[in-house]
Amino acid sequence: MSRVGKYPVEIPAGVQIAIVNGTLTATGKLGKLNLPLSDKVETKVEANKVSFAPRGNSSPARMMWGTTRALVQCMVKGVSDGYSKSMEITGTGYRAAVNGPNLVINLGFSHDVVYAIPEGIKVTCEKPTLIKVEGVDKRLVGQVCAEIRAWRPPEPYKGKGVKYEGESILRKEGKKK
Repeated sequence: MSRVGKYPVEIPAGVQIAIVNGTLTATGKLGKLNLPLSDKVETKVEANKVSFAPRGNSSPARMMWGTTRALVQCMVKGVSDGYSKSMEITGTGYRAAVNGPNLVINLGFSHDVVYAIPEGIKVTCEKPTLIKVEGVDKRLVGQVCAEIRAWRPPEPYKGKGVKYEGESILRKEGKKK
């Protein structure tokens, strides 16, 4: 029995869920998301809830049961509230700015890093050392943050680099004389 899959997903006011040709569509005030449904899981929309049940007792059906429920929950939260992550840049001369459809980051290389912002993502820089990534799709928000962080991950000696807000970096002691 799936501990996650057995609970139905509540549909908040202002969100519409529709299942057409094996694709679940969630529409809300912030946008629209699609999810191709597995044929191993039975999905039903009733009043203001979406319920899930495995078709059969096979291992893949039981695995997809909880996974499908979690994906639909993320979609519903995304189209109603949205997702956001903040990142901090630490280091002398390190800074970021949004320039049209691109994010321009100076990370100590001989050139600026120009990152093309994907469709459906909003990036803002309130301060030159703070990047905020917002969007409807949780996976896409996390992927964009991971790609930005990959340019200069924080190093353990001085803590320079790009890190998530609130992330603690395990610091190492430098070389002793």
